[in-house]
Amino acid sequence: MSQQLLREVTQSYMKSDIPAMSSGDTVAVHAKIVEGGKERVQIFEGVVIKLQGAGISKTVTVRKIFQGVGVERTFLVNSPRVAKFVVKRKGAVRRARIYYFRDRRGKSARIKEVVQNQNKG
Repeated sequence: MSQQLLREVTQSYMKSDIPAMSSGDTVAVHAKIVEGGKERVQIFEGVVIKLQGAGISKTVTVRKIFQGVGVERTFLVNSPRVAKFVVKRKGAVRRARIYYFRDRRGKSARIKEVVQNQNKG
């Protein structure tokens, strides 16, 4: 299959309303869950520890602490099972993959927030 044809086919499945995310950001992922015959939206809120891939196969790994246990989920960004992403806060980290975050507890697990520059006038 030619690259041009592949690009055209995958373009129709790409989402256009995805916010700019990076490692260290706190995001809320609205994931669609099917239970029996019903479908509902469940919010998974945590810190982005990894962004991987590009195009239709782009994934994001989000980590949160739930009842004292670390939980990580990897979401396909363009999946129909993901309703939307909401960036709660921008984090200032120096690495693209923050795997060291898994070993942190308490105060050392804090990530500095990026302060947006507001015009003083």
